[in-house]
Amino acid sequence: MSEQRLFPKPIADRVTTPFSSAMQAWFWFVRCQASRIEGARVVADASDVVRPCDPDDIYNAVMRLRRENVLGDRHLQVIEYYGLMERTPDPRDGREKRKYDLWCDAMAALQDVLIARDIVLPGAEDAFHHPEKMIKMTGELPPCRL
Repeated sequence: MSEQRLFPKPIADRVTTPFSSAMQAWFWFVRCQASRIEGARVVADASDVVRPCDPDDIYNAVMRLRRENVLGDRHLQVIEYYGLMERTPDPRDGREKRKYDLWCDAMAALQDVLIARDIVLPGAEDAFHHPEKMIKMTGELPPCRL
C-alpha cells in the first residue's frame, strides 16, 4: 500500500483574519454549510475577509471532539440547532437553560482546539466588548462569497 501524502490547501497571499471566538467560527461554518447546500462553492479566501481555515476545518475540529468523547450527541444537537437559528440559547429562559450549559461546554472545548490551530485569536472575544479595544470594520463582510 502506498503512503498517503497530504498537501496543505493554499491560502491566498492576503492577510488572514482569525475569528474572535469559537462561537463566531461556528456561526460562520453553519452559514457556509447553508450556502453549500444551496449550491455555492465555499473556500476560506473567497470573500473580502480571508479566514485562516476552510469551513471543513471547523467541522473536523468538532468531530474530533466528538470522537474523543469531549462532546456528546446532545452537544452536537444543541450547536447544530442554535447554529441554524443563528443565536445562542437564552440562559434566562428556563426551557433553554440546560441547552445554554451544553452550548457553553461545546464552545469552550472548541475554543481550545481552534486557538491551538491559530483559527481563533486568544483574547480577541474580550476586545469586541470593550469600546477602547474595538477595531473599526470597513467594507462588505459577507460570510461567504457566492
